[in-house]
Amino acid sequence: MLNFSKCGLAALFAATAMPAFAADIYEPVPEPTPPQVVYQEVSTGGWYLRGDLDYHWSKFRGGDYITYGGAVPIPGTNSFDFGKLKGAMSLGAGVGYQVNNYFRTDLTADYWFKSDFNGQTSDLVTVSTDTSSYSALLLLANAYVDLGTYNRITPYVGAGIGGARVKWDDLRNQFPGVDDRHKGVASWRFAYALMAGASYCLTKNLHFDAGYRFTRIDGGRMFEYADSSAGGPGAGPGFDRGFNVHEVRGGLRYQFGAGKAECGEPEMVAYEPPAVEPVYK
Repeated sequence: MLNFSKCGLAALFAATAMPAFAADIYEPVPEPTPPQVVYQEVSTGGWYLRGDLDYHWSKFRGGDYITYGGAVPIPGTNSFDFGKLKGAMSLGAGVGYQVNNYFRTDLTADYWFKSDFNGQTSDLVTVSTDTSSYSALLLLANAYVDLGTYNRITPYVGAGIGGARVKWDDLRNQFPGVDDRHKGVASWRFAYALMAGASYCLTKNLHFDAGYRFTRIDGGRMFEYADSSAGGPGAGPGFDRGFNVHEVRGGLRYQFGAGKAECGEPEMVAYEPPAVEPVYK
């Protein structure tokens, strides 16, 4: 009986001491998992200025003029047999905004220096030569898509819409015994353009731009009526049907602000999301 009591007391002591002993055992705090580092692209937006130099070739799309004939002058319509325009230089400038690494817009103004015109008109009796020249001020609002940067080179495509003030010099119309002069006309016309090219990163703020631009200019008044030097009414007024202009362009763009940190792929920076505190239950 005594032995049974001693064994019972020992068991009861062990049972009551176990929780207290277990509570004294150290439980390590779990280490929080470090957040995964992700990368985000840095925008290179900002204002820029540009300056351009080009050489362009204009295609004369045809012309028409009023003619008079008979004892009582009756107007009719005739057309140039052909007309050709020589190439010329131009200078341009603009201001734009780089929205992000892939899209930008700008406003540009280009002055096209004089392109010499040589044409021919004829009827059943005579063939005449016609000479003049035209210059233009081209104003465009443009948008471009930059197609990524590869070894400092960024190809792009773009389009523009606006207007052109075309100024014709006096037209000289000559055939045997006749030397007429028609006063040239200046007028505003609708214009649009399509572009493609590439820019080369010289520094993080300065880029060299080279490309091609096709410009279409609507038709308009070309010259006025003139009295014939041979007596009687001469032809006029005249109208051109517009131009298709092909341009080879080169220039510089200077972007204000930070620009790109590197002349290469768009800059990527590490971004660490905020750490999440572990929850213990």
